[in-house]
Amino acid sequence: MYNNLRLVYITTPNKEEARTIGRSLVSNHLAACVNIIDGMESIYMWKDELVDATETVLIAKTHYSKMKKLTEHVKQMHSYECPCVISVSLSEQGGNADYIKWLLGETK
Repeated sequence: MYNNLRLVYITTPNKEEARTIGRSLVSNHLAACVNIIDGMESIYMWKDELVDATETVLIAKTHYSKMKKLTEHVKQMHSYECPCVISVSLSEQGGNADYIKWLLGETK
């Protein structure tokens, strides 16, 4: 049951874009829930240039069967040329079974 669920880590340039993408993911039933964490500091290489940036993290909770559509949806809406969309599988190590049931129901 758990291994069908994914936490999807997405970075955005600001809170407004994260909110727009997050609302669209939930409204289109591509994610059951999103969390937005503003003010993350990122350091990365982009086109041979070292970049220091402040970004906003968007964490979406979804079912593995939604990943392809979710990824394409984010890419269409995102302002970055190559947005970070990384999926992590949930393990069966435990958690709130009632929440997992809700999450599965929202994303199937």
